[in-house]
Amino acid sequence: MRVLVTGGAGYVGSVVSAVLLASGHRVTVLDDLSTGHRDAVAGGIDFVHGSIHDADAALAGESFDAVLHFAAKSLVAESVSTPEAYWSNNAAGSLALFESMRRNDVRRIVFSSTAATYGEPAEVPILESAPTRPTNPYGASKLTVDHMLASYAAAYDFAAVSLRYFNVAGACLTPDAAIGERHAPETHLIPIALQVAGTQRPYLRIHGTSYPTPDGTCVRDYIHVLDLSDAHLQAMDRAREGEHLICNLGSGSGSSVREVVQSVRAITGQPVPTEEGPPRPGDPAILVASSALAERELGWRPSRGLDEIVSDSWAFAQRRAR
Repeated sequence: MRVLVTGGAGYVGSVVSAVLLASGHRVTVLDDLSTGHRDAVAGGIDFVHGSIHDADAALAGESFDAVLHFAAKSLVAESVSTPEAYWSNNAAGSLALFESMRRNDVRRIVFSSTAATYGEPAEVPILESAPTRPTNPYGASKLTVDHMLASYAAAYDFAAVSLRYFNVAGACLTPDAAIGERHAPETHLIPIALQVAGTQRPYLRIHGTSYPTPDGTCVRDYIHVLDLSDAHLQAMDRAREGEHLICNLGSGSGSSVREVVQSVRAITGQPVPTEEGPPRPGDPAILVASSALAERELGWRPSRGLDEIVSDSWAFAQRRAR
């Protein structure tokens, strides 16, 4: 297939692009480089520097079979302070992309949605049937795109799959290249813990230690970015005209903050000092996904656990430090 990957210079998009290329697909990346990195786009992939608001720059004049859509702003706090940026990029930008797809007769799409569409769930593991009650503009903007895709599938025969996932980590490592997390600012637990291990930060702050969990800290569902990439390729193959499928992607179990810290200590051999602080407002105690539907519909099941996620992330950080 010839595939357009929007946001393909970002963390997840660049890994998925590399996996697509290795699987024999022809890949074009469209990215404005506002948060992505040009050097994360693997050799052999065509690159178009541009916005999803003008996706014709990539789609026009070429015959594409599918779009994998990752281009989005994704910082929860930023979405609260500057919501207009999230509605403009995530919602209006996606609408512009879908209209460009219509003009250029591309109907197959896999969308990088998020578990933030559920807000604070009443039950875990979270099923796709759970109420969608996003608590911030980021989650709301992603849910809006899910609704758009449902309407485009019904009206224009789009073959659409939305993948709602939780905490993605890990790295894609080859003898010649390494692709991993390079967020600025970094807000994710595993890379922050690794920065402490690498002495780039003095300590890791634990936000809340009295949650109703086995060790009192929040529990989250972690997925290796390579497992996530496999799901996107399987979803691309599974997408059916006139249907919008929504699947959660998760491990079915979770790891607490303390368990993540312990894994980082074991993998790196470093002490990783911590400092305990109050819980953050709105942080649920447990967020874990059921991926039973993804297993049934896509044939997908994650195969890499927390230690492998941390190990690959640490290897990426070490290679970047050289």
